[in-house]
Amino acid sequence: MALALIINGVFTLYVILLVIAFLRAKPQQPGRADDFTWHYFIPCRDEESVIGDTLNYLREHYPTVHLWVIDDDSDDATAAIVRDHAGRSSFVHLVQRRRPEARMGKSHALNAAYRALDDWLPAGTDRSSVVVAVFDADARPSVNVLDVCAGPSLFGDPQMGAVQIEVRMVNRNVRNPLPDGTRLQNWFGRTLVRMQDIEFRAAISAIQTSRRTTKSVCMGGNGQFSRMSALDELAGAERVPWRGSLLEDFELGLHIMLAGYRTGYATEAWVDQEALYNLPRFVTQRTRWCQGTMQCMRYLSKTWRSPYLSNAGVIEISYYLVQPWLWLVGTVIYPLPILIFLNNLVLYPEKTMRFLGAGGAVLFTLYLVFGIAQFAVWGYLYHRRCEPSQGLLRCIGWGVAYASMIYLFYVIAWRAFGRLVSGRAGWAKTRRNAEVIVVGPIAKEA
Repeated sequence: MALALIINGVFTLYVILLVIAFLRAKPQQPGRADDFTWHYFIPCRDEESVIGDTLNYLREHYPTVHLWVIDDDSDDATAAIVRDHAGRSSFVHLVQRRRPEARMGKSHALNAAYRALDDWLPAGTDRSSVVVAVFDADARPSVNVLDVCAGPSLFGDPQMGAVQIEVRMVNRNVRNPLPDGTRLQNWFGRTLVRMQDIEFRAAISAIQTSRRTTKSVCMGGNGQFSRMSALDELAGAERVPWRGSLLEDFELGLHIMLAGYRTGYATEAWVDQEALYNLPRFVTQRTRWCQGTMQCMRYLSKTWRSPYLSNAGVIEISYYLVQPWLWLVGTVIYPLPILIFLNNLVLYPEKTMRFLGAGGAVLFTLYLVFGIAQFAVWGYLYHRRCEPSQGLLRCIGWGVAYASMIYLFYVIAWRAFGRLVSGRAGWAKTRRNAEVIVVGPIAKEA
């Protein structure tokens, strides 16, 4: 009990520090997008249902941005749709991949786009003024994203190597995500979507905001921007800036920091993406992310030896890398006091009741409060900073539900660990909500 309370207390202090940084954050000033040239990488596999609308949106709002769509040997009409757009605009480029080289993972697809852009750029180009962004096939970045990323504290700073923008869930207000489902299924689906919105816009945004101070901002898979000269430094003679981890976004950002560049985070611009309302698909997605973090544990020693990272940055990155392993340990430590209590209640009921009367009940109450409140607080912050139109009590209720989602990660950590030790490290596409049948390998819900 004492050990569990100490761990909970330390983590609660960490959450308090995050909340303070989040609430005290000041807006970042925009810059001039015209000071840079911009390129969007959009990896695709069987995305015919969304890629056409995405290209229309991006061409309308970013007419001077070059769009590099990587077709990873789709079985549907993805390539044909992109080819049609490319025929009508010189700012749309199709990077066509074929098996057996295709479908090896997102890193391989992004490296193919990097090489295509590298070949396309004229000799003598100032590559420090070229910025590459990565977006999902259904992404909708905010219209101000280029000016925000060009700001003096972001790419306006020559030492800034990469920037991550805030991620929002585009379907957060869909009340009936399953038109043919029951009321309970729709309630669960929309609540799961809202949990993901709270996760990215409150908890993760607070963590990333605090990382500005420790100079350890991490990259995400959607809405990450990188300076081309930084990618060049990582790419080497083989021209592969992305190294192949299942968490290729974090891996890239870490390598950029280890190369001596800064990384930044912006809430003033964002990208909308679709949240999953299917629990098995959500678990499958997060298992891959967790396994990717476990794979990146191999960079812990490089992080500690880096001359470019501050002590606070090293500690923060180290905590992120060991977090999946702490979840494994937590599945043993956290339930232990409850199991011991139940055992004693059955075997020694009189002693157990005396223990409760002598202060044990207070300890258990603190244990439960620490375990829930440290996550439920994000519901309040979500109301205050993100969705003030939503009722406070409703947001607090979502915060409590978010705590249950966090505890699901302890189960997910064991699934990821099982895949890691069994050598299953393949990357597969996660199904979108609307997808029922997909040809080829996918991220199965088994």
